[in-house]
Amino acid sequence: MYRHQDLIVKIFLIAACTAVIVYFFPKSDRFKYDYAQGEPWEYETLYAPFSFAILKDKEVLEEEKQQAIEQTPRHFYSKPVNTNELLDRFDESVKSAISDSLYKATSRRYQRVTRSFLQDLYKVGYLEDLQDLKDIHPIVLKRDNELTQLTYGDLILPGELQKNLSAVYASFSNDLQGILTRRLLVLVQPNVFYDKELTDLNIQSEVEKILPTRGLIAQNARIIAQGEIVEGDKLQILNTLNNTYESQTWSDSQYNWKLLGYLVLIGMALTMLMLFIHKYRYEVYNSNKKLLFIYFNLCLFVVLTASVVKIDADFVYIVPVCMLPLIIKAFFDARLGLFSHVIIIFILSFVVPSSGEYLFLQMMAGIVTILSGKEIYKRANLFITVGQIVTVYFISYFAFYAVYQGGVIGWEWSRIIYFVLCGLAMLFVWPLIYVFEKIFNLVSDVSLLELSDTNSKLLKELSNKAPGTFHHSLNVANIAETAANEIGANSMLVRVGALYHDVGKMANPTYFTENQGNGINPHDDLDPEESAQIIIDHIINGVEIAKKSNLPDRIIDFIRTHHGDSLVYYFYKKAKEENPDVDESLFRYPGPRPYSLETAILMIADSVEAASKSLKAPSSVAIDKLVESIINSQMAAGQFLNADITFKQIESIKTVIKKKLASMYHLRIEYPE
Repeated sequence: MYRHQDLIVKIFLIAACTAVIVYFFPKSDRFKYDYAQGEPWEYETLYAPFSFAILKDKEVLEEEKQQAIEQTPRHFYSKPVNTNELLDRFDESVKSAISDSLYKATSRRYQRVTRSFLQDLYKVGYLEDLQDLKDIHPIVLKRDNELTQLTYGDLILPGELQKNLSAVYASFSNDLQGILTRRLLVLVQPNVFYDKELTDLNIQSEVEKILPTRGLIAQNARIIAQGEIVEGDKLQILNTLNNTYESQTWSDSQYNWKLLGYLVLIGMALTMLMLFIHKYRYEVYNSNKKLLFIYFNLCLFVVLTASVVKIDADFVYIVPVCMLPLIIKAFFDARLGLFSHVIIIFILSFVVPSSGEYLFLQMMAGIVTILSGKEIYKRANLFITVGQIVTVYFISYFAFYAVYQGGVIGWEWSRIIYFVLCGLAMLFVWPLIYVFEKIFNLVSDVSLLELSDTNSKLLKELSNKAPGTFHHSLNVANIAETAANEIGANSMLVRVGALYHDVGKMANPTYFTENQGNGINPHDDLDPEESAQIIIDHIINGVEIAKKSNLPDRIIDFIRTHHGDSLVYYFYKKAKEENPDVDESLFRYPGPRPYSLETAILMIADSVEAASKSLKAPSSVAIDKLVESIINSQMAAGQFLNADITFKQIESIKTVIKKKLASMYHLRIEYPE
């Protein structure tokens, strides 16, 4: 029942991640061809998949709109003016400005001339509110509910009015001419006015009549052949087809099929990742927390990239997708990191433009990330990795541009800036790893580096309370780290586990041989059962101390398993001599047995280092015999059955430990006297 429940959890995880990813996918379809103006069409001959109208170029459409605006007639309306009243006011004004004799001599004549002028002026139309129009621009004048087609130049404007008045009064003396002109200009009123509201409505109507398309491409008509240059009409037709795909509205049936296809493809990709983990990383497969961490990161980077594409597809290379394999490698290993990167790149190829170029660039960058130094906790290694990634981006883009354009002139420098920004974003992997450690309670190499500091609070306390145990832990750490390097295990993890594996001895330090410097052994006053219990309790005490010190579970595992479920053999043998029917379970460690390559290495290194202290005259033969005896007895007791360790690796560990112990005891060949 439990197995089925665990399988259901994993299926639910894949289904949930698939749903999240597909939800953030673009709802519109994407044109599957990538092209650029001036480049040859590198695909097969393209035929129209359906009939569609050709969209006009934006510049052409804007030009037609501007032309319609300029050619649309402006509307004006006319109001009647009482010329008799205007003449009376004009006459009174002139009369007050000239002498009575001059008025009597000229009034009849200038009144007749002025009346005739005003009649002609208002018959044509006088506009005082100037408009930015040419004289030939058509206008429509509404007068007494009648519409008259004119040009703007037909109207009398203020400048023309003054000029006409000078001609009308030219027969009068200069002084009188000036008085008449000035007085009339002050009194004359416009009778034509600009109708902006009606004009704007007409302009809008004319603009709306402009068609955004020109011509029609029939279904199965050839659009462009392979090798033809993408320019002119062909470019506009391709742009139209591209826009049609992006704005295409799907029927419910079509959309459901499209959605089903996405769900199947993404689900298959995520299932392949789960099968890979099951086959090659079974310890990860058995941990739902670790699986959640991996799939969460996949969803995170897919959602981030899809969101950026929706905002502006040009920014897609700013998203630090190569951070994913770096994170996975920091917590697990390079092989899982690379496979995860391959899966996410395949998924993202559905949403990014220029998917072929994107696949190649990101694949190369991901491989460089995996091949870079594993120790990303070293600042230099991370900066070198980022530099390599940016360089790969640059070189790959250079090559693609050279292939497509047949040269490198005119390439997009903004793309290089995006690559640099992506590299800078990669530097945030440190704080991101720290956040993931706290959220998912995982351990990365960065945390292991911090824990390996012998000046940490817990290790300093160990060195003060149990100096012999601290020295023993350092020796075990050196041996285990060397063995891990030899067989390809996580050497940093083994080293840290070795440093903390005996912290439980701080509870009763003098009951352990390495801390008995004064030659007094408190076990001499205890029964074998009591002594064995004190020895066994250092496991339980160690776990409690580690939890209080907030050590990660991955390190606490080394404390639990470094003795497995083996016997406290010395006191068991002593008790058996006193009582042959003694209960063996009282002398057995609680376990569990080592269940990883690293915990198995620590068990071997701890047992061998402790036993080597009993060698009175250490020699190469004695060390070889000791190492073989201890490791073989552990194998015979089945201590490594749960650990993913092979006979070949065990033999390699034996060889490394023998050499390490020989160097620790400074063994040299004996020279003849």
